[in-house]
Amino acid sequence: MGISEKRIEMSYCSAAEGQKFQRDATNFDKQIRELGPSPFTARANTSKKK
Repeated sequence: MGISEKRIEMSYCSAAEGQKFQRDATNFDKQIRELGPSPFTARANTSKKK
């Protein structure tokens, strides 16, 4: 599909693990922001301009 493995993450936490969910979500958000814009967004924007 062309998606980097760094843009997909799976983490398990139960409903009682709110702090773990927050930590995992924050870390993943940081990782995605460091990677920059999605290549799919760039392709979609190019297609719309044509």
